[in-house]
Amino acid sequence: MDQTFSIGQVARTTGVAATTIRYYEEIGVLPTPSRAASGFRRYDQPSVERLRFVRRARALGLPLQELKTLVSSVTGGLRPAFRPRLLGLVREQLAAVQRQIAELELLRHQLEEVSHRMLTSAPGRHAGTCRCLESGKGTERDI
Repeated sequence: MDQTFSIGQVARTTGVAATTIRYYEEIGVLPTPSRAASGFRRYDQPSVERLRFVRRARALGLPLQELKTLVSSVTGGLRPAFRPRLLGLVREQLAAVQRQIAELELLRHQLEEVSHRMLTSAPGRHAGTCRCLESGKGTERDI
């Protein structure tokens, strides 16, 4: 008989919390495991490997709903479609990360400008409210 593992063993082995494993089963990312006579979940080695795959995919930011579809295609035996679909997900995530990096670079630049202006301008130059955070491009209007 093939070796099976308890949910605690799987959690320790994969680094995925037992509550997360149960959640993945509930939403269909992982198939429902077999049960021992006592009613406890029992996982086989392919289930453990599938969970490791899902954990790594989640660490890369791949969406859970897409992983559900992808993992179910492996269960259904449609392996030829797996790699192209996974590649598509990875490319989408890469594009999203590149957009986020560009947005963060813009934010960094804006913060550097404000910091520079605050360090180089004389305090109290403007009466009323502080305008320290306003854009240096002159796009904001006085009220």
